[in-house]
Amino acid sequence: MIHLTDSAVEAARTALARAGEQVQGLRIAVKTGGCAGFKYAMGLVSEAGPDDIMIEHEGVRLFVDAESSPHLDGTTIDFVDSTKGAGFTFDNPNATSRCSCSKSFC
Repeated sequence: MIHLTDSAVEAARTALARAGEQVQGLRIAVKTGGCAGFKYAMGLVSEAGPDDIMIEHEGVRLFVDAESSPHLDGTTIDFVDSTKGAGFTFDNPNATSRCSCSKSFC
């Protein structure tokens, strides 16, 4: 299960509202790459993929493909706005190590 903080829920709702009615939710995935082996990918989607798992958290729909799901199980996603910039961060208990930007892990 993926958990969104209140800040992440607000940021996701804002992005979804700006995108319009054709967008159904956020896709969260794990891809090969990044400086530690795997990287997180997020984007707005208009429909679920054939092997997607849909998670709804406080009205925000998350779509996770079956391959990414085990890598993301137990992950908390936050949205941080600081002097270094704004963006989503991932606290993933499955990561054995991660890079300093928190966007890549292994």
